[in-house]
Amino acid sequence: MASTEDKATNKEPETSWKDSFYNPRTGEVMGRTAKSWGLILLFYLVFYCFLAGMFALTMWVMLLTLDDNVPKYQDRVPSPGLVMRPHALDMLFNKSEPLKYAQYVQHLENFLQKYNETEQEKNEECQTGNYFLQDNSEEMNKKACRFMRSSLSLCSGLSDTNFGYSEGKPCILLKMNRIIGLKPRGDPYINCTVKGDTPVSMQYFPSEGRIDKMYFPYYGKNLHVNYVQPLVAVKLLLTKDDYNKELAVECRVEGSDLLNNNDRDKFLGRVTFRVKVVE
Repeated sequence: MASTEDKATNKEPETSWKDSFYNPRTGEVMGRTAKSWGLILLFYLVFYCFLAGMFALTMWVMLLTLDDNVPKYQDRVPSPGLVMRPHALDMLFNKSEPLKYAQYVQHLENFLQKYNETEQEKNEECQTGNYFLQDNSEEMNKKACRFMRSSLSLCSGLSDTNFGYSEGKPCILLKMNRIIGLKPRGDPYINCTVKGDTPVSMQYFPSEGRIDKMYFPYYGKNLHVNYVQPLVAVKLLLTKDDYNKELAVECRVEGSDLLNNNDRDKFLGRVTFRVKVVE
């Protein structure tokens, strides 16, 4: 006959760890009844719907203050950056091996396609020396001034399809970044110098590296659909004495109020690249 102590030992406890998931005596699932779960889920449904509604309302109010064509804040970029094509800040090639400079030539050719005569004849023949001001209406097609590829002369790729790379006198194309409403004062032009004690002769196209005011202001991507930035081509007239040397070239926008000496941004109104030609 089992003792009272043995019966107490064999008897299952009234609660176990399984009850934390489902308690058959109370019908609770993870400590809550169906009614409790329903109420808390309803609370969170209402709570998150309220948050979503507040977010949607905030976004709607903010979008009412924005213009689809002009950024709301432009004061952080007062002057444009200067960029070069081909897009290579370190250029090394053998002028006697076409495969070594083919990538640069192809890059320039692709870039200049939108400056072809067939494309630019759609644009206006503007008056040089003056801003091309247009009304502020919501008209979606602002007129753009022509910039013919042929104005780049020896660096246009028309008379010399190798852009001077085959003769060791490479062409570099320079342009300013677009800034809506920018109207540079003065008479902007681009000037390039070689750092160090190695003087290098250069040719500029258009003449003297001028950037005409008729290409300003820019009205934005949506309004100024056919707009193209004016270019300045620089042909480095390297000689045999310049070959096998790494030349550091710096180009700056001069002659205007555009910034070109900001130590925090080395591409603001200027660009520096290195060229090394071997034979």
